[in-house]
Amino acid sequence: MLDRKIIREEPDRLREAIRNRGSDFDVDELIRLDERRRELLEVEQLKAERNRLSKDIGEAIKSGGSADDLKAQVADLKERIAAMEAELAEVDEVFDLRMLEVPNMPLSEVPVGGGEEDNVVLHERGRKPAFDFDPLPHWEVGERLGILSFATAAKMAGARFACDFAGAAQLERALMNLMLDTHTRQHGYTEVGPPFLANAQSLVGTGSLPKFEEDLFKTTTGHYLIPTAEVPLTNIHQGDILEAADLPKCYTAYTPCFRSEAGAAGRESRGLIRLHQFNKVELMKFTTPDTAADELEKLTQNAERILELLGLAYRRIILCTGDMGFGSERTYDLEVWMPGMGRWVEISSCSQYGEFQARRCDTRYRPEAESRPTFVHTMNGSGLAIGRSLAAILENYQQENGTVVVPEALRAYMGGRSEINRPLP
Repeated sequence: MLDRKIIREEPDRLREAIRNRGSDFDVDELIRLDERRRELLEVEQLKAERNRLSKDIGEAIKSGGSADDLKAQVADLKERIAAMEAELAEVDEVFDLRMLEVPNMPLSEVPVGGGEEDNVVLHERGRKPAFDFDPLPHWEVGERLGILSFATAAKMAGARFACDFAGAAQLERALMNLMLDTHTRQHGYTEVGPPFLANAQSLVGTGSLPKFEEDLFKTTTGHYLIPTAEVPLTNIHQGDILEAADLPKCYTAYTPCFRSEAGAAGRESRGLIRLHQFNKVELMKFTTPDTAADELEKLTQNAERILELLGLAYRRIILCTGDMGFGSERTYDLEVWMPGMGRWVEISSCSQYGEFQARRCDTRYRPEAESRPTFVHTMNGSGLAIGRSLAAILENYQQENGTVVVPEALRAYMGGRSEINRPLP
């Protein structure tokens, strides 16, 4: 969430940020709530006055004088205090809820725009494959090989699920290991095996709640299936005070991810691109404010490295203000070329949050020994989405005879296998 000082001291800057995002959030309502809240905090002065009068009553009675007028004043104050405290509780509740609904403010480097058409391509790397035949989309490649079945998954769970068999299941496991090994051994991340369920406070911490509750799966116990490993990783240091010397803290985790895709009707209805359940390796950093920009660049390069190891053509995009996520102040998307689909597809989103998540999680650090704690900066990104990586391999490495070549970097994780040409026994 944002610092309340911005609401009080820079309301025009906040209005501009909200406008650039294309958000309909009512900044003026929030300002009115804050002003009324501060007015109601004068109840503390009334309490002090009541306590003084109560003391005067005691003194009057002790001296044998009349205390009737003083008692009447105390009774009046008691009623006013009760009314103000009740209203303050109501205003506090609404104000706190509205604060959780305020999106983060984009950094000045972020291009202003209304949607994905205003995003800016920063660079394109790798070579698109050339085919002597019309390449198929990954779902056709996988189904012809017998390694992907959406019909089988539909019998088990319904639409927007996939079932991997043989080579596809082995590829997903190989991708997971390649990503985790690369990020831990070469990029310096600490591997974490977190819970796949999270409580509401953890989802409030990342900004998933209350705004995106309809996109989450909730259990009968009140837990939520995690939409991404960002949720548990961001909450590793919930309520902690870290030392500057220990930053940045870098974590990576493999988890399945669960999303209801409530607003995705009609979008990406085929294939592995938009499912209720998918696998992903996440990258997460806690940094100091002055190192955050450099650390985001490193994190994004770490995700790009996996695409380079897989030999996939990709491009980096900086999202405009109108296309960024709710909590982000800057986001780079990595898109992989999908020849069978004939377009670029997002495979990683690397976002910088500033203090936004740290305030919600109460994660701070001491800039110097014995100094007053201040909020860390957080960031995360996919390193990568495993299902989409599998889809990209099936499309980019397909052969005219229907087989799929296994990228060199994955062969050691697949027992030396260089080609998928039939289901494994």
